[in-house]
Amino acid sequence: MGYIIFEGINKYFGTNHVLKNIHLEINQGDFVTLLGSSGCGKSTLLRCLAGLETISSGRIFLDGEDITEKNPKDRNVGMIFQQYSLFPNMSAFDNIAFGLKMKKMAKDEIEERVYKAIKMVELVGKEKQVPAQLSGGQQQRVALARAIVAEPKVLLLDEPLSAIDAKLRRSLQARIREIHKELKITSIFVTHDQDEAMIMSDVIHLFNNGTIEQSDKPIDLYTAPKTPFAAGFIGHYNILTKEVFSKMIHKDFEGTYDIAIRPETIELSSIPHEVDNQAYQFIATIKDHTLHGNVLRYTLFVNDIEFKADVLFRSFKLFHHGKPVYVSIEKHNCLIL
Repeated sequence: MGYIIFEGINKYFGTNHVLKNIHLEINQGDFVTLLGSSGCGKSTLLRCLAGLETISSGRIFLDGEDITEKNPKDRNVGMIFQQYSLFPNMSAFDNIAFGLKMKKMAKDEIEERVYKAIKMVELVGKEKQVPAQLSGGQQQRVALARAIVAEPKVLLLDEPLSAIDAKLRRSLQARIREIHKELKITSIFVTHDQDEAMIMSDVIHLFNNGTIEQSDKPIDLYTAPKTPFAAGFIGHYNILTKEVFSKMIHKDFEGTYDIAIRPETIELSSIPHEVDNQAYQFIATIKDHTLHGNVLRYTLFVNDIEFKADVLFRSFKLFHHGKPVYVSIEKHNCLIL
């Protein structure tokens, strides 16, 4: 039985059905990501767990207790938002300590907990500064410390890094994961960024229009998407119908469903390779290329069909626009959807 259970959750905003009969179990200690595009329902589900939104029907359980009707302040969850929501006139220390003071905790225990949290988020020496004296990343660390200092059963993170620059975001991703492992706290992270989800998660639940499209470990979601939507959202797959793929490889494809091919599994060469019956080889024409970090992504076409192939920058040989190349795809890399 899961530590957190969403049982038949439905949520309407007027006539808009934003959560559609969600059944989901989350294990204690897992770092789980709710992934999806804007408006898919992921943040709404998180807010329902926190008690910030009421559900239209269904039940929510936390650690064996039905919390569906429970007041948000009594659910023992910590939540971090995209907006830091810090008190501008309070120091970092007082912002972190605020919830503990509201609970009338002893002063010595408050100081012990707050300084432990400050050390954990690497803000030692900043505790007397007010938010205006802190960078965006430091303010988000204060918000993180405030969430964990109360020792909640669950940590909820609603796109907390989306307003932070890329380099700092990577640093905070790593720190959040380290804190999660150190505290062994069940964490639910919401994001629209597939790369962030892959980096952070033990399990990803991919949302699509108010439903869960696929739930899997990151590696399994990436290598074995179960639907065209999942393949299209994760990993820049080339998604082709049987008829289009048959036209592309100049032979009938034996499958009966759509095919998904990851760009990095496609090999390009200026000369033909000897291939066995476990691979396809055909000629395509280079249309364009773009550089993505250490990956060169080619756009190619054959018989008016466009597809993409990725080549590592360190090993690439530049293929010129308008020139033909030999394309090889091993059959086991053609995923049936």
